[in-house]
Amino acid sequence: MSTSMNMGRVVFYEDGNFQGRSYECSSDCADMSSYLSRCHSCRVQSGCFMVYDRNNYMGNQYFMRRGEYSDFQSMMGMTDIRSCRTIPMHRGSYRMRIYERDNFGGQMHEMMDDCDSIMDRYRMSDCQSCNVMDGHWLMYEQPHFRGRMIYMRPGEYRNFRDMGMSGMRFMSMRRITDMC
Repeated sequence: MSTSMNMGRVVFYEDGNFQGRSYECSSDCADMSSYLSRCHSCRVQSGCFMVYDRNNYMGNQYFMRRGEYSDFQSMMGMTDIRSCRTIPMHRGSYRMRIYERDNFGGQMHEMMDDCDSIMDRYRMSDCQSCNVMDGHWLMYEQPHFRGRMIYMRPGEYRNFRDMGMSGMRFMSMRRITDMC
């Protein structure tokens, strides 16, 4: 049996080093511009979050867990945070099927644990669709959990290009465990 609970709190600040106006958030926020004119630092007090450099959970993404992030530009290469999504704490099994081509085509492999290289483990050079059955996952564009990432929650993802991920190839996957 698996369960997911939302538990998290983050405080965003307009300027670096936790200066300027602030906005406290404990749920998804698709557009932070009504609270802050910009966002350059934050403190994650509890839980895990994905932050995005564009509104509506679009653009580059970055995973944040409990801690202090004093300067997004130097720490993440992001100049601003425009939206954020809470990541529910998941207890239970993790299961995801990855597919070589879009619309669940080509090679298929079922994963239940982290994979630092789909090329090494499965002899698969690309992943263009997936079905997340259990748990929450991060997919990375390079092996060994490096490069840009995308947050995947339970659901079917038939075509990464349709999600604005055109040109990205996902080469490693990691479960978001209760490390938050």
